[in-house]
Amino acid sequence: MRATHAFWLAGRQATGETAFDVTSPWDGRVVGAVSMPTEAQVEEAVAAAYAVRDEFAATPAHVRAAALDHVSRRLAERTEEIARLISAENGKPMKWARGEVGRAVSVFRFASEEARRFNGGDAQRLDTDAGGQGRLAFTRRFPKGVVLGIAPFNFPLNLCAHKVAPAIAAGAPIVLKPAPATPLSALVLGELLAETELPAGSWSVLPVPNDRMPALVQDERLPVISFTGSEKVGYAIMDSVPRKHCTLELGGNGAAVVLADFASDEDLDRAANRIATFSNYQGGQSCISVQRVIADASVYDRLLPRIVAAVEAQVTGDPSDDATDVGPLVSEDAATRVESWVNEAVEAGATLHTGGKRDGASYAPTVLTDVPADVTISCEEVFGPVLTVQKVNGEEEAFAAVNDSKYGLQAGVFTHDLQTAFRAHRALEVGGVVVGDVPSYRADQMPYGGAKQSGVGREGVRFAMEDYTYERVMVLTGLAL
Repeated sequence: MRATHAFWLAGRQATGETAFDVTSPWDGRVVGAVSMPTEAQVEEAVAAAYAVRDEFAATPAHVRAAALDHVSRRLAERTEEIARLISAENGKPMKWARGEVGRAVSVFRFASEEARRFNGGDAQRLDTDAGGQGRLAFTRRFPKGVVLGIAPFNFPLNLCAHKVAPAIAAGAPIVLKPAPATPLSALVLGELLAETELPAGSWSVLPVPNDRMPALVQDERLPVISFTGSEKVGYAIMDSVPRKHCTLELGGNGAAVVLADFASDEDLDRAANRIATFSNYQGGQSCISVQRVIADASVYDRLLPRIVAAVEAQVTGDPSDDATDVGPLVSEDAATRVESWVNEAVEAGATLHTGGKRDGASYAPTVLTDVPADVTISCEEVFGPVLTVQKVNGEEEAFAAVNDSKYGLQAGVFTHDLQTAFRAHRALEVGGVVVGDVPSYRADQMPYGGAKQSGVGREGVRFAMEDYTYERVMVLTGLAL
């Protein structure tokens, strides 16, 4: 009999009355069985987090920092083991799974550093007006309350880290709900948190099914919601709890712009290779993967064949093989959806240059041109290894093409011109502009989030901590300033 993974309830291991299987999207094998919390156990976790909120907010910074340091070190020590777990439950190739663990190591390290310097206070003289003579305002940040963190399947460890680490650093208890398809990485995170001296109740990891999420969302004891996932679900959450603070990191259809000055053979080779890699990494299942290439007409004819060749050079196959670049999607249903969108585009007149084939949960890296503007793949986030390439005339038309989308997460602009870079930063309706590279670059300490339908609020450790807290001012009176 195989072992069933326990979940983490108020800092301790627990099991429920039922369990569910986690299966590999590559070969369908059962990776592990996970115990599911009962409704009473979920209530216990929420009640414990709510009860400990004041105690946790007052926990000395060095205690929270030490716990975060510990998790960072332990993740590094267990990198290979955890990477294999991510690959097994998610289908992510090992090279990307190891990278994900490395990023989570950094997230907890950054959070430890921020815990030590966050909330240092800001003093403001109020005697700039006669009514404020002898008065000084002193501002500090305090947690808004318990955080409900809802994580997706595509980065099952690191996007849990981006919920948990800032909450602990800020002194806010957190109830984490991992994605049902990929809960094992989050449960390992629970193992490492349990090795620390954080107060009981300050964190829980609850692998509950999605149909039980609305009850958690509505719970008044969870005033802060940090959600990463689809646009539809994210805005449904926000609409259902308009008085809560919601941070939503939603979808995108990332554009890479290649402008006329990025024209040498070396430039185009670099652009093509970066585009091919980051349209297909994680199986295209990244909110900032390259979905659209917008190329100036002066470089288009030289760039397109380079992109096609670089895409065809991507190694597809078993995610446990170190040589594999592109593994399966998270499920056969996900691959079937991508297949239907590509078929719709081709039937509407798009040209298929490579790919376009599905095998179970795997979908071949695909390049399309001449894609009509009204087909699904032009309008929505494909979340698969599919790339469209279009020709434009000049910078203004290129930037307009980027903005011709309901999404606005990140964009990449291949240019050598500093003035162009600043114009792009001003003109593009996105949360981040990456100059000289694809939109898929993310440093875990930088502010990360979108505009338009790509969400609200920002992740990145310090910026998430600001989202989880609020300013409280204290006025001192009768001072000799």
